[in-house]
Amino acid sequence: MKILLAADGSNYTKRAVNYVVRNLDLLGREPEIHLLHVRPPLPKRAAAALGKTIVRRYHADETKKALASVKRILGRNRISFKVTQLVGDAGELIAAHAKRGKFSLIVLGSHGRGTLTNMVLGSVATKVLACCKVPALIIR
Repeated sequence: MKILLAADGSNYTKRAVNYVVRNLDLLGREPEIHLLHVRPPLPKRAAAALGKTIVRRYHADETKKALASVKRILGRNRISFKVTQLVGDAGELIAAHAKRGKFSLIVLGSHGRGTLTNMVLGSVATKVLACCKVPALIIR
């Protein structure tokens, strides 16, 4: 099974990765785990002033921080994974990446580090469900 684990570094992400680790037997023999971290873009003027190299480094550093605990949990449990970093609208990019990568399942936390959250379900999770036909497992 090819699993896309959308990770933003929040406590809900930690819950999602812990769920995957605890339930590996339900996910098929040796599931293929892909971590996806989506960063919001910097404002255009700020990005232009900083330059492409600094912006790229900033996004890479922020991704590294956001995925540190997830990588630690997966590593401790000897679960291999691949990492992808994208910049843009998280909900849209998660859905598009899942479709393009032909994933069997998306796993994500119900709420993340977004600036706006819905009362019942986070705005990113809501958008992924609305934009994507790949089955999604939302962890609270």
